[in-house]
Amino acid sequence: MLDRRTFLAASAFWLASSTAMTQASEIREHMPWSPFPSSEPQVERPGPWKFFTANEARAMEAVVDRMIPPDPETAGGKDAGCAVFIDRQLKGPYGSSSGLYKLGPFVKGTKEQGSQSPVTPAELYRKGLANLDRVCKADNGGKSFADLSADEQDRVLKEIESGNIKFEGVDAQGFFDALLKDVPEGFFSDPIHGGNRDMAGWKMIGFPGIRYDYRDWIGRHNERYPYPPVSIMGRADWTPHKA
Repeated sequence: MLDRRTFLAASAFWLASSTAMTQASEIREHMPWSPFPSSEPQVERPGPWKFFTANEARAMEAVVDRMIPPDPETAGGKDAGCAVFIDRQLKGPYGSSSGLYKLGPFVKGTKEQGSQSPVTPAELYRKGLANLDRVCKADNGGKSFADLSADEQDRVLKEIESGNIKFEGVDAQGFFDALLKDVPEGFFSDPIHGGNRDMAGWKMIGFPGIRYDYRDWIGRHNERYPYPPVSIMGRADWTPHKA
């Protein structure tokens, strides 16, 4: 067994030897690398649904508009693209729990321990929306969630949150908890992911986005930030328009 001093000395000798054997090159007028050339962010734009069916999408747009209702100054969840954001996330690695341990055993834990379920987010939403449709039609004369009034929709969501409505094959409160996490993410995430359309969420709270420098405003509390926010995509008025 090597002691720590011997190990460090041997490592330093190896590093010096390997460095000496390499040939230095002279670099001028350009950087010798490009930033993340293989992981360029994909811009998610409005268009056909990638995960939700037409009926699921209609229900989701109604749900996100009740969780973040519109007002005269700010778009609601639907117009801000929250359902689009969730649709794209469920079609991607998040929906399949990619990178997470999924072999079990699965034991119900505390909220601080995170998800302890074999059900992926994609399965949770698919089964949750099917149950939401079933419950609403059974209790409201065949009306789906999207066909209910705003007050009736609020009542259904509150009943799910409180545990008074049970789903088949999936945890109803777990479905609501996922909505409670994913809908605000869609409202405040960078628009490159499909939500926060026109940076409505950022404008509402005065967040500058990824502007290069706004240090002068960090300590200026209760003052409205006067400049428009900037997305990873930049701003529409920065894009040259061809004649």
